[in-house]
Order: sequence, then structure tokens, then C-alpha cells
Amino acid sequence: MHGAGIRTAITRSDRQVTHPATDPLPPIGWVQHYRLRLKRRRLLWRSFRSRHQLTCLNDRTAQIRPSAILAFTTLRNETTRLPWFFRHYRALGVDHFLIVDNGSDDGSVDFLRDQPDVSLWQTPASYRYARYGLDWLTWLQMRYGHGHWTLMVDADELLIYPDHDSKPLQDLTADLDQQGRAGFGALMLDLYPKGPLGRQSYDPETDPTEVLNWFDPGPYRAQRQSPLGNLWVQGGMRERMFFADRPHHSPTLNKIPLVRWSRRYAFVNSCHSALPRHLNATYDGPDGNAPAGVLLHTKFLPEVIGKSKSEKERRQHFHDPDQFASYYDAIADRPDMWTPRSVRYQGWAQLQKLGLMGKVC
Repeated sequence: MHGAGIRTAITRSDRQVTHPATDPLPPIGWVQHYRLRLKRRRLLWRSFRSRHQLTCLNDRTAQIRPSAILAFTTLRNETTRLPWFFRHYRALGVDHFLIVDNGSDDGSVDFLRDQPDVSLWQTPASYRYARYGLDWLTWLQMRYGHGHWTLMVDADELLIYPDHDSKPLQDLTADLDQQGRAGFGALMLDLYPKGPLGRQSYDPETDPTEVLNWFDPGPYRAQRQSPLGNLWVQGGMRERMFFADRPHHSPTLNKIPLVRWSRRYAFVNSCHSALPRHLNATYDGPDGNAPAGVLLHTKFLPEVIGKSKSEKERRQHFHDPDQFASYYDAIADRPDMWTPRSVRYQGWAQLQKLGLMGKVC
């Protein structure tokens, strides 16, 4: 799934992140270049074909201005998260949301229809066979995102970056444009509660970090992959809790969620890696040289217990669902993820001080 790393991670005693050297992407031969070009074209073609799976429920794309910052999301049954999701990203400066609903039955569609800055599509097709929604979103990016700064985020991900509370995305992207950067990477940081999972209560109108207010400061490790040159970060709470006996299978914790999009681009594996491969150089880790943020991962709200049971039955979230059945079972057992080494979340400046967030542009 992830491929082999091209260099061994180097241990740094003064960091919570085990990180490779941050050299430019290593060169590859013309054969690999050709294969990657073919792969990108195949991904774009299958995304183009997937348009027939989408039914438009609300088309407000005429509102999109040439300078608009766009957010693209695929979701299913996220009505609990949506109020804060929109509050957060509107405050950051997202101008328009393009959302694919994959068969929600919890009121999410009605909520989304009422949002004045949302264009909404729906599909009953397989999330797994659509490359976990990437085919659908890539088609929408091809059609509406060309030339725009675009965010691709899940409903349980909240992007933050240095000074995000006073520096909107318009300022951040202007800085990235000035530096000639085509993307902005982020570490995915799992937030969790103290006490048995699912025993907490949550008001959808409030900040989820009031309930999920702990995280693992480390250890994390990172290495470059070949031939894409993408970074692969692993570690943290989910590895500690659910993959301690098979750390190679623990979740990938880095993404490139913000990209100045071109219809020639394609994400390969969620937003963990992209083509053309130069996009993968935009993220060199939380303590690297490139500007970078953090995706606060709010998966572990109380509803995760019921969702884990249903997602285990739906078998839509992993290439080999049977291999990860124990992961869902472990969540359903309501574990306490907190340890004496857990750190209480206090904001972006704290994460930057800990070496988990990149520098200011």
C-alpha cells in the first residue's frame, strides 16, 4: 500500500519526530517517470468516468469567483460534526464547499442542502471502489478546482497552522504563491478524551477539542517513499493503541490537504501522495523546512463506538477489510487512550513548540 522507503529514518534525541534528511526529492529514471505519467493519466481517466455515479442535489458553483478558496469533501452520516466543520473552515476563509454525500441517512443531506455556500452531489456507489472517494472528488476538482487553491479534508479533520486564528487562508495562500509553493502539508494529529471511549457527551455546536483534548506528543517517524517521493509518517496514539504488534500497518499521518490545483493533478492515496511527484516535495515533515500545519483528527468523539460497528459491517474503508476487523473491535471495546505521557491540547503555538507544526511562511 505504501511502498518501500528510500532512506532509513534518522533518530534525533531532541525531537519527538524521527525524521529523514530533508533533501530535495531524489531523482528517478526515465522509465519510472513514464510509468508515473501513465499512472496519473489512468487516475484522471477513472475519475472522469466516475462522474456518472454522481447526482447533483444543489449546484451553486456559479458563485465561485476566480480567487475563491474551495473545499472538497466526501462524507457519510456526519451530521454531528458538520456544524463545527463549517464554522471552522468558514472562519479560516473557505469560500465554497463541494461535497459528495455517500448515502447518508442521519440528516446530513438536509443540513447540507440548507448551506448557502455548498454545492452538493450524492452517490450510492462504493466508497472503496471509488478509491475511498478520491475518484469523485478528483472529477470535481478537475471541473471546478483548476487554478484555485483547494482543500481536501474529511469531516473529522480540522486544519490549523501558525497564526490561523488571525491569518486567514487568503493570507497563507498568498505567501505560498509568493514563495512559489504549490501545496501545503500537514501532520494528522489524533485527539482523544481521558477516560473510557464513548462515555463522554458532545454538543455539535461546540468545538470538538473541548471533548477530545489530549494527544501523543510522540514518537513519530517519517521516511521518503519511492518512486513518488512522498513522505510517510507513522506513530502516535493509534499505533500505540491498535497497531503495537504490527506498526508497519498503522495509519499514515501526513497529508497535503491544500494545493493550488491543476486539472492535470491527481491524488494517489487519499491526500497522502500526489502526482506529478513534485507536489510531494511540498511537505517534508512537521519539523522540516517547508511551511506546514496540523490536521486535528476528531475521529474519537463518543459516536465512534457505533460508527466502528457499522463500518466494520460495511467494509468500505480498507483495501483488505478483514485485516482491520480487530481495529474496529478494539474501538468498540471502549478503551481509555489516555496515559500519563498524554499532553493536553492548548493550541497551535503549543504544537509548534513541540515540533509537530511547521514554521510560519
